[in-house]
Amino acid sequence: MKQTSLIAALHLIGAPHVSSFIPSALPSLKKSLTIHHVATDPSSTQNTEPSLNPLLSQIKPSKTVEIFSLVKQMQAEGQIVTSLCVGEPDFMPPQSVLDAATLAMSNGQTTYTAVTGTAELREAISNDLKSRKGTAYNPITEIVVGNGAKQCVYQGMLASCGKGDEVVIPAPYWPSYPEMALLVGADPVILETAVEDGYLINPKSLDECLQNHPNAKVLMLCNPSNPTGGVHSTELLTEIAKVLEKYPHVIILADEIYERLVYTNNGKVTSFASLPNMFHRTITINGFSKSHAMTGFRLGYLAAPAKFAKAASVLQGQITSCASSVSQAAGVAALQVEESWLENNIQIMKSKRDYVLNELSKMKDVTVAVPPDGAFYVLPDVSKYYNGDDTQLCLDLLKEQKLALVPGESFGARGTVRISYATSMEELEIAMKKLGDFLEGLL
Repeated sequence: MKQTSLIAALHLIGAPHVSSFIPSALPSLKKSLTIHHVATDPSSTQNTEPSLNPLLSQIKPSKTVEIFSLVKQMQAEGQIVTSLCVGEPDFMPPQSVLDAATLAMSNGQTTYTAVTGTAELREAISNDLKSRKGTAYNPITEIVVGNGAKQCVYQGMLASCGKGDEVVIPAPYWPSYPEMALLVGADPVILETAVEDGYLINPKSLDECLQNHPNAKVLMLCNPSNPTGGVHSTELLTEIAKVLEKYPHVIILADEIYERLVYTNNGKVTSFASLPNMFHRTITINGFSKSHAMTGFRLGYLAAPAKFAKAASVLQGQITSCASSVSQAAGVAALQVEESWLENNIQIMKSKRDYVLNELSKMKDVTVAVPPDGAFYVLPDVSKYYNGDDTQLCLDLLKEQKLALVPGESFGARGTVRISYATSMEELEIAMKKLGDFLEGLL
């Protein structure tokens, strides 16, 4: 072995004092080393190729992310693509939020925080939930701030169930829910909903599902819904809660990330944890991405009874640790934003929704049975085209019209497409024309 090679090898194995290696010391150093001979026959590596975790064979890539990545690639190649595939507001966060982030950096708030978040942000979240939702959470023991609501959903599920358990997921669903269930070792159970009900949960169907699945441990409840925009009323949520009282072992994972984007009932939606006998078994997920246009800040939170919050904080401590200190400072400012700013954005979103619904009503064989009352999505039925193959429809639409939509099949709703109207009105006008022209060309 050459001297330089030996020195490099000693560095790799952490031999002491190697940085001050003296050639004359080589003989004695050699005696202290154990030499391991490794076979280099190429044929010996045929059965030793490194493999991936078998669990990955069960997990599907996010169709939304796939299409968004394809759009970005096409745009990078100079193609002009109209995209309605990502749920991201087109407006900027409030100026006070941006100023708070800048000030945090200037003041040196760039270090780690507690895993569960800064005391200031957790206190602000607790006060907000108590004043708006009527739910009282201890900011020290019952709130965990995470790197986006998505992480909080995953940690909530991982804390609640595992191998042998089942997760009931109403369809249409956010594509990550079933995959998260598989990641934690549980089995997703799809609860079908009816288009004529606005894709909302039917309490009787839920009861039958839970009767038939005694291993169900978690009910996934997204309200308002992604991808449908449907909003469960207080009355319907109360009926669902009454069903769940018969199954006290079931934990409710309530994803309420879109709760500040509601077009009925004065813009308010009931938090599931506020219902009688539901607080102790509900894990509430929320964040700042949709309501305050803070998608890039990656800031969400989990609010739940202490045993769930503690479990989530332990998991987070081993996965990512704390959320960004700068983002957390911005989050405090977001919770102090005037209601008028939020209300103005709701009205803008509502006008966009109304425009999209009106344009869709002009397209032959495209239907929206129940107009969405929240979020910023429409899930029209286009099953009369392509024999219901919505994936191929979206691929051809992207190829021919440079318009990106997400196929409904990825949401458990074959024969539909998801339209996100969280973009500019100019972009929506272009998109609706492209979609209308494309479908007309198929007739």
